[in-house]
Amino acid sequence: MISIIIGLLLIAFTVVSALPSCLGWGTEIIAFLKGCAPVLSAFIGLIALFIGAADIKDKNEAKKEEAAALEESKK
Repeated sequence: MISIIIGLLLIAFTVVSALPSCLGWGTEIIAFLKGCAPVLSAFIGLIALFIGAADIKDKNEAKKEEAAALEESKK
């Protein structure tokens, strides 16, 4: 329950800080997003590659296990 309250408070702070009439941090937020977008996209791309490679390895292992189980059941 506490995590939900903290999450709502942080989201509310983000919205308030982005409004031009409150803190006026809108331009700094946009500059930060522009600066971190290439780094973030590269990081997400690397994670996607690692997940894809792990998925391929898991599928190959499952096929090998299936083949071994089928061969064992024939004996």
